[in-house]
This record gives sequence, C-alpha cells and structure tokens, in this order.
Amino acid sequence: MGSLKLGVNIDHVATLRQARYKEHSHNIEPDLIQAARLAIKGGADSITVHLREDRRHVQDSDVYNIRQSIDKPLNLEMANVNNVLEHALKISPDYVCLVPEKREEITTEGGLDILSNYNSLKETTKILQDKGILVSYFIDPDNEQINLAAECSANMIELHTGRLANASELSEIDSEVKRLISASENARNLDLIVNAGHGINSSNVNLLFDVPYLNELNVGHHLISNSIFIGIENSVREFKKEISRYVV
Repeated sequence: MGSLKLGVNIDHVATLRQARYKEHSHNIEPDLIQAARLAIKGGADSITVHLREDRRHVQDSDVYNIRQSIDKPLNLEMANVNNVLEHALKISPDYVCLVPEKREEITTEGGLDILSNYNSLKETTKILQDKGILVSYFIDPDNEQINLAAECSANMIELHTGRLANASELSEIDSEVKRLISASENARNLDLIVNAGHGINSSNVNLLFDVPYLNELNVGHHLISNSIFIGIENSVREFKKEISRYVV
C-alpha cells in the first residue's frame, strides 16, 4: 500500500451554496461542515478551503466553523493579503498554503512568483510560523522558485500540476512529468515537504506515480463533481484507493 495522503478541497460545495444563498438563511444548503465530515469519513487526511479575497465561495465564518468541527488538519489556502492574514492568525489552521490570486480568474491559474514578492512572502511566512502554523507555497515545478521557497523558510511546497493535467500530447505529458520529478527531487534536497495539486482526477493521477517524495495531493473539483453521482464519502474513498498504489 502507498503512503500518499489526500487533502480534500471543499470550496465548490460553497460555490453551489453561494449560487442561491448569498446571505444567511435557515434554508441554507449544502452544509460545508457536513461535507467536510463526510470527506473525512471517506478517508480524507486533511480538509482544504480557500478563503479568497473576493469571498466568491468560502466565507469567513465557514473557516472558523470548520476549524472547530473537524478532527483532521485544516489547510487554509490564501493570497498574501492582510485582510485574510488577520483571519488566518485568529483561526490558526494547521497549514496555510499561499497562492496567487486574481479577481477575474475562474480558479488559480499558476504558481506564485516568489522572486517578485520575496520580501512580503518571507515576512508573512515568519508571521504565520510564529503562530505555530506550517507554511506552504503553491508554485510551478520550477527549480528557481523552489530554491526561493527554501530561502523564504517555507515548510513545504505544493507543486502546481495544472499543465500536466491539461496536457494532451504524449511529448508534453512526458515533459511535464520530468519537470515535476526534478522539482520534487530538488525540494526534497532542500528539506521541503512536497505536496501537489490542481486539475488532478482519476484519469490523470497515475501520471504522478513516477514523481518521488510526494506527501499529499490536494484535490477538489474532481471529488466534488464525482460526489454528485456517488456522494462525497464514496468519491473520496474511491480516490483514496486509486492513490494507494503510489509508493514514496
């Protein structure tokens, strides 16, 4: 059996809720806490939520409530902005994953540009770590960015797998896998914990099985989409079985 962990991102449960319930209502559904608990019942090793600056799906109260209601690690994705950092310091999640964010994007489109934001990221990382929070950077599989993540004292990285997920030509797939292998090996040598995420699903996850040293995959859209047909608990359980073939 493999030892690859699974973080379940439940943002899109909130997306469905916000499509109808912008304000509080006694009818409000679906319930994020129930979704998180069912994901954990199905085998989730952690729960991920992205508190975006525009609050398009997850709301401030969701993160506080989930933190108080689950017995698994909470991974808070956030941009490096003060109005979200203030909440992170109050919530004190187990992990914070710093991500780039643009208002017009549908979902996170790429990794952090650490070079352009070096001083700010380093400062935020220290602030979070002083609170006892482990800090991850969501970055492209680029060795220069990984080196900078280590210089900023990040605890871990999450490799952006979007280009691999979207690749259709065999040559492009091979190239992306090689990039991820090199990035993971480099991060390991720098004592960074290596996670991965973005666009991962049942059809492409096997492409990651050649990438060494992966600690955890963060998967959201695929698991929530599949849950429409089989429920969140079964969706997570089936995916956990698929990734059990990975061996570090």
